[in-house]
Order: sequence, then structure tokens, then C-alpha cells
Amino acid sequence: MPDVRTELDGPVGVVRLDRPEARNALSPGLMAELAEAVEAFDSDEGVHCIVIAGSDEVFAAGADIKAMAERTFQDVLNASTMPFWQQIAACRTPLIAAVSGLALGGGCELALLCDMIVASESAEFGQPEILLGIIPGGGGTQRLARIMGKQRAMELVLSGRRIDATEAHRLGLVNKVTAREMWLDEAVELAQVVARRPPLAVRLGKQAVLAADEMPLASGLAHERRLYELAMATEDRVEGMLAFIEKRRPEFRGR
Repeated sequence: MPDVRTELDGPVGVVRLDRPEARNALSPGLMAELAEAVEAFDSDEGVHCIVIAGSDEVFAAGADIKAMAERTFQDVLNASTMPFWQQIAACRTPLIAAVSGLALGGGCELALLCDMIVASESAEFGQPEILLGIIPGGGGTQRLARIMGKQRAMELVLSGRRIDATEAHRLGLVNKVTAREMWLDEAVELAQVVARRPPLAVRLGKQAVLAADEMPLASGLAHERRLYELAMATEDRVEGMLAFIEKRRPEFRGR
């Protein structure tokens, strides 16, 4: 049975983690299927936003600890999961994590890797790797520090403490907290809003915001300006401005 299911909701691609017997633990098989599904949606010109979701009970509970316990240092070096994280990070289409229940370890890192997070009020986030004698290895330390600052990230990484959806929202980790039964609907609704925007401008906007984490301010401003100039050269820019002037709904074509 596949560990990942996909479906289309108009211009929104939905990827569901479906490994309930292991609480959606990020096994090599699940990661391979997830990366393949995201890349397929990313290359589809009809898909303008992607939602990654788990189940009501769990988004993803991290790595497969039983399998990890048997791995040697050499195994870790020879079978790195870094390519998986790089594949997801390379997605040009906006990614929204729809989180209900547990998002721990690699599951929290997967949510952090997405561009936005919609969380059920039942959601819990955490990097409990320290309790196993290791540290996060999929970007958790770096992305938490960028989102909430060094002090708070240090506390979560060194204590292994979990935070609920309300605290995650207060710390800037989560965009929106929803009722328990509405988490996926609200995430797809947000994705539909993004999907209605001009596709090229959306991708350029995503690149510009991500650059803020990677570049000094001067370099980031120069990069933003280049992306702005590219947006100005698109047909969608002409259509958007004409529609505004003519007081009508724009018809964006991704050109």
C-alpha cells in the first residue's frame, strides 16, 4: 500500500501522508513518495498551490525510531536524508502544511519547511530529538531560530518540550489555528486564495521572501528588485493593472 495519497481540488494539489500504523513516521519509503508527489504537482502548470496534510490524529510523528536505533554512524553517512529535504525545499509552488495532532521531530521539520502552516487546535509541535541523544537533522534548529529567535529555539531544541497550536501561533510558527474539524478545509481554502493569484508573481514572491533567510539585507533587496523587474515583464502584470483600472476581475494566464 502507498504511504502517500494525492488528490486535486481545482488548482490545489493535496498530498496526504497515510501511514497510520506508524503515526506517519518519515520512513525512507514515505519520504520518497512524498518527494515524488510534490515534484509532480510542482511540474504541473495547472497546480498553483500544494497542501501537505496528515490525519486528524497525527501530521507526522518524526522518524522511524526502531529503524534508526539499528543504524550505525556509517549508515547515516551513506544513506543521508538530506536529498529529501533539498527536494522539498526546491519546490517552486507555494506549500501549505495542514497540521492536526502531532508534528514532532521530522514531522515538525516538514511543517517548518512549508511556506505556511494551518493548524488544528489539537496540533502539537516539537523537536524531541534531544530525548533520544541526538539533535534535529532536517533543518529544525535553523528554521526554528529564524522563525522565533535564538532564545526560544534553544529552549525547544535543548529541552524537547512540545508546544500547542496556540503557543505556536503566538511564536509565529503557525499562520492560523482552526477548530478540530476544520483544519484541512481551512488549509485548502487558503491554498485556493493563493492559487487565484497570478502564478508567476506568486512564485517570484515566494523566492523573494525565502531570500530573506539566506541573504544579507543589501543582497536581499537587490534580489527582490530583480524579481520585481521580472514580474513587470509578464503578461499577467499587464492584465492585473488593466483589470484594476477597468474595475473588473483579472484573468491571469501564468504568462
